[in-house]
Amino acid sequence: MSTSAPGPIVEVLPAGNDFDVAAAEAVATVVATAIEDRGQCLIALSGGNTPRGAYRKLGDLLTTRMVDLSRVHLIFVDERMVPPDDPESNYRMVHRELISRVSPQIHVYRIRGEVEAVEAAREYETELESVMKGFEGRCDLIVLGVGEDGHTASLFPGTDVVRERRGKVRPVFVPRLASWRATLTLPVITRARSVLFLVSGQRKAAIIGKIFAGDVPREDLPASLVHPESGTLTWMLDAEAASELPSEV
Repeated sequence: MSTSAPGPIVEVLPAGNDFDVAAAEAVATVVATAIEDRGQCLIALSGGNTPRGAYRKLGDLLTTRMVDLSRVHLIFVDERMVPPDDPESNYRMVHRELISRVSPQIHVYRIRGEVEAVEAAREYETELESVMKGFEGRCDLIVLGVGEDGHTASLFPGTDVVRERRGKVRPVFVPRLASWRATLTLPVITRARSVLFLVSGQRKAAIIGKIFAGDVPREDLPASLVHPESGTLTWMLDAEAASELPSEV
């Protein structure tokens, strides 16, 4: 019998605290716990600017703590339709900041951004269906960010993929950016054992305030739709991003 998940945990780091270190510690703890409890760990990582430093610190932590990286499996939350060496590639960023520091032991499953989005999504869904069988169909941890428009992963306001409830991976065209992407869907995200939002900077303050001020999830704020079915949801914010949080949070 499934049980309803508790409400979100909101962690606000005071000004001057090292956001990257705290985020890396949080991820490393989940990885170690998953390996201890279930013998392996499946994590999904996002791109963007916010987690760059955290991924770099995470690579150092996993190495110095002698985590058995052969038990860690890494997938991607989403990808732009660009080659893996393109500056816009999420894979390129994660590889530079994290994977290159822990290779070759860690298992990495890349979305092929160099092909058309429909093909990339179809291939990745097939691959994940195989990989996730060994993890009871659930990620141990999904790391997400949030855009100034309220999107998370590549679930953008106004796109049909926000309403996807069956597939694991879907292509999506983002009109505002005039570009295609492939993204994990809400069903995959909400089945995770842990979801961690990492948000920093004053530019994110307004959207964080809007997300937490709402009483109900809204499709025009896709990040507000993320509520794990039976896992934990944590929002880790720096002081600037948290500056417009409602007082009751």
